[in-house]
This record gives sequence, structure tokens and C-alpha cells, in this order.
Amino acid sequence: MQARPLEGIRVIDYSHFLAGPYLSRCLAALGAEVIKVERPTEGDAGRHHPYFIKGQSGYFLQQNMGKKGLCVNLKDARGQELMRKLVATADVFVENYRPGALTRLGLGYENLSKTNPGLVYCSVSAYGHTGPESHRAGFGLIAEAKSGIMAMVGMPGEAPPLLRIALGDMYTGIHGVAAINAALLGRVKSGLGQHIDLSLYDCLVSMHEYAAQCYTLSGGTVVPRQTGHDLPDSTLYGVFTATDGYLVIAAQVDAAWKRLAPLVGGEAFAADTRFHSAAGRNEHRLDILPVVRAWTEVRTVAECLAALDAVDVPCAKVQDIQDVLNDPQIQARGMLVRQHHPILGDVELLNTPFRFSGCDTTIHEAAPLMGQHNRWIAEELGYESGDIDAMMRDGVLYQEAAVAGRET
Repeated sequence: MQARPLEGIRVIDYSHFLAGPYLSRCLAALGAEVIKVERPTEGDAGRHHPYFIKGQSGYFLQQNMGKKGLCVNLKDARGQELMRKLVATADVFVENYRPGALTRLGLGYENLSKTNPGLVYCSVSAYGHTGPESHRAGFGLIAEAKSGIMAMVGMPGEAPPLLRIALGDMYTGIHGVAAINAALLGRVKSGLGQHIDLSLYDCLVSMHEYAAQCYTLSGGTVVPRQTGHDLPDSTLYGVFTATDGYLVIAAQVDAAWKRLAPLVGGEAFAADTRFHSAAGRNEHRLDILPVVRAWTEVRTVAECLAALDAVDVPCAKVQDIQDVLNDPQIQARGMLVRQHHPILGDVELLNTPFRFSGCDTTIHEAAPLMGQHNRWIAEELGYESGDIDAMMRDGVLYQEAAVAGRET
């Protein structure tokens, strides 16, 4: 087996909640040594987000696996000095605070790059570090609302639903992974790092594969809106009701439509020339949908899927998370990973989706307890045992009670 691609790269993760932690968790999966830096007593805000078990947050466990944990008081001069020494050894620094917040702590890019010019510094924020709204705080929900995505989801005339997944954070995080790796590759040639400025808002706006050009190429006359359970410009492509649940059918291309039509409507329906082109199906969508709905509504999901699979029409059950985690495909792909946690024992969490032919990117190490690796990191930076003891005693280095006897 080969070494993982980022082995030998050190990442300082001074981020919280989701976009930054997910980003750095992916870097850990790719082989980087990631040091999670938290504030004393409270730690990452993600530690206080459900689901909880024995006082531990599954939310935090999911996004911080494979990292080492440092908890340091940056309001103390000794803590600031330790942090500067740590960053001097780093290749990457990840943060997701409001623009300007870390500059005031002496941890902005301009400051850190003076002593570590090769540092790749990645900032994640709601609006980015430039523009009239750069000073504003925000979360994924805010970016989803502003991006135009939420306005296209749900039933016409109703308030848009919450997406129930952190699309903005996760999509921005994976953009950070790509940008950081590109910057590290660029550093090989230039010897210099750089500042990567990522915005949740920008990333979600960039996700529009259709709506933006509809508007710009139509001279501003076409604005995609909510369409409910199907796409008017891609007939037939949507969600349908069965007797015991829901399924999706994707027969918007001619070949799939030719296989679907006789199944759901018989030969006369299949022979209707109005439906023989994509434009025709879109124009006569309201004649097609009732036929398909009538076919699915008298069958179970399993019956629908079996019939559709038999004629090779793309389809799937609308699965809940129980279905997903028990799906043989997900299990075969290794999308669940079992880890041993010092308090919880064995836990099962989602894996990253990276699959390399020459190495295993599965993270087997659980997320750190708060301050779990304080002593190891301080010793690695050259601190004497007595100095470390003093910083621990004075609260410059903080660890939760459960860490006692577990430092590794």
C-alpha cells in the first residue's frame, strides 16, 4: 500500500461547528496530521450540538475524527506563544471565524505568513473577506436562503422547506479541501503559501447548474421557481407516491422514456407522437404526469421498482436514514466506520467518500477529548515538563476531566 497523499502535512484546525471541521476531517482522511485547537472549558461549539450520549456529542465525533486535540487559552501570553510555535511547524491553517476576528489575536494570514511564508491559510466565512456584507455573521441556513436554492425548493405558493442537511457548510468544506491541495501543489513550485478566502454564499451560488444561465441568457425573463415534485423542463423526472412510500423516476431522456411509456400507459400511450421528444414531453407534461401517478399509486414501492428495473428505467426508493445505513451498497462501499472511543466504547460513524486504489483513507481514530493531546503537542514543540505542568495548573492548557490518564 502507498502512503496516503497528505502524509507529512501538518494542519492546524482552529475552526468550529461544521464547514472548517469537516474540511480538516477530510484532510485527516487523506493522511494529514490535524491538530484541533479549542478554547478552554467550552471548546468547539459543535461539542454542544446533539445527538448526545454520555455527555459526548455525536455531531462533534463525526466531524473531528482522526485529529489530535489541543485546548489553549489564547488570551494568555504563554498560550499565544505556544500557538505561534505550533503554527510555525504547520503547512495549513484552517479557520472559520468572522473576518478580522483572528487578526485581532495575531493569528491573521498577514501576521502568520511573515514567520511561515509557506503557510496555506484557509478562511471560511459566510460572505467572504471582501464585499459589503463581509462583516456579517452567518450560517449555512443564511447562505441557502440568499443563494436562490431555497427559492426553488418545495411546493408552489408555500414557504420553502428547510433542507435538513448542511449543504452550504459541507459544499464549502469540500471546496476548501480542493483549494488547499491545489495551493500545496503550487507551493512545490513557488515555495510560498497563500490565503484562500471561501464564502458559504459564493459556494452555493456556484452550485447553480441551470438557474443562472436561464436568467442571464434569457435577458432576465426566466426565473426558475418552485415546481414541487417534478421538473417542468425535464419530463419525466420527479417524485411519485406509492401505496407505502415514495420513489423517484428519472426517464427524461428519450431512451428511458421509450421503455417507461408502454409500462405505465400501454402501447397507445407510448405511440403518442407528442411525447417522442424532450420538448414535446415538457410541453405536454400535464398529460403525462397523471398517467404515471395512476400507475405508481396502486403499487407498493417495491413493486414499482421491480417493474422499472425490469425495463431499465432509472429509479429509487426515497429512503430514510435507517434505510440508508442498512443499504447493502453503502455497507459494501465502506461508508460506515467503526471506531473505539475512550468513553463511549465502539461507535459507528460515516466515512469519507474517498476511494484510492493504493491506500486506505478510512479514519480509525476517534475525535479527541477536549485537550487530550496537550502534553504531547507541547513536548513536541520543545516545552519542558515543568513548564507544561505550570500551564496546565494555570489554565493556559485545559483538559476535560475525562482526559486524566488518557493522554497519548
